[in-house]
Amino acid sequence: MRAIAVSTFRSDPTLVVVPKPDPGPGEVRVRVEYASVNPHDWQFADGALDGLAPQVFPLVVGVDYAGRVDMIGSGDNRFRVGDHVFGRSGGPAAGAGTYCDYVCVPQDSAIALVPRGLESRVAAALPSAGMAAAQILEAVALRGHESLLVIGAAGGVGSCLTQLARARDVRVIAAVRGDERSRMGSLGAAATIDVTEGPAAEAIRAACPDGVDALADLASATPEAFAAHAEALRPGGIALSTRSVAAGAPLPDRVRGVDFRLDPSPVLLDVLAAGAAEGILRVPIDIELPLEKAPQALDRNRTGGARGKTVIVLRDHGHR
Repeated sequence: MRAIAVSTFRSDPTLVVVPKPDPGPGEVRVRVEYASVNPHDWQFADGALDGLAPQVFPLVVGVDYAGRVDMIGSGDNRFRVGDHVFGRSGGPAAGAGTYCDYVCVPQDSAIALVPRGLESRVAAALPSAGMAAAQILEAVALRGHESLLVIGAAGGVGSCLTQLARARDVRVIAAVRGDERSRMGSLGAAATIDVTEGPAAEAIRAACPDGVDALADLASATPEAFAAHAEALRPGGIALSTRSVAAGAPLPDRVRGVDFRLDPSPVLLDVLAAGAAEGILRVPIDIELPLEKAPQALDRNRTGGARGKTVIVLRDHGHR
């Protein structure tokens, strides 16, 4: 089958041919129709897990997918051949990357049926971004009539987080690269800051002079950059990082730092998919690309060029 894989950590992802996997006991094999791009994908290729566990190369990248169950492993299973499903796999570390024609996943993992009214491409874009946004909102403990500063708000997680926060009457200040005022406003942002126009700290103070209640930093790669954004917080505020830089950041004494870890859940997938199918949660698709263009999509995501979600199309059934 076709796949996008790395031959070693820090090598360029390329299109290769690898054996089609067979499902083990309690697993299902999904014929992938769509996968979606997440920062985790290129971070993995860049060696984020190097040294943490033995790996067998080539390793297929990707975690999010949507498609059809085409084979069931032995034992009890809640799915049937032909089921329209989506989810988040264990990824390359589990030998279950999703930038490929087929992926095997445990039936009790973060996999769910695609509800009526939800397109496959949207379902594929939802798992990591949607679940992260929902769990980030819980982690920053905002319950309404408070403020949330989102750094890197224009991507998939930020787009979902902005909508979920607005639904709780949280005032979202969206920090982005480029003019995204109209789009972020349509998603519910109360204010949008273009960090390329000048010092971000000054723009944040102008948008929220009394400070913000919480920070969700989806972009800062260094403790220092993260700490600079945390200066906007009021005493007692929570500063959350999705790039694992909070623990080492020189935060003000009045601020609590949190390094976010996603906890995938099939129940949460069901809830998010229902919201997307009903139009309550919009999952913005920035661009769709064929499988062979996935390496370019990863490069674009790495440099911060994505607006919403990038979806990889694999539904050409002429390939097996």
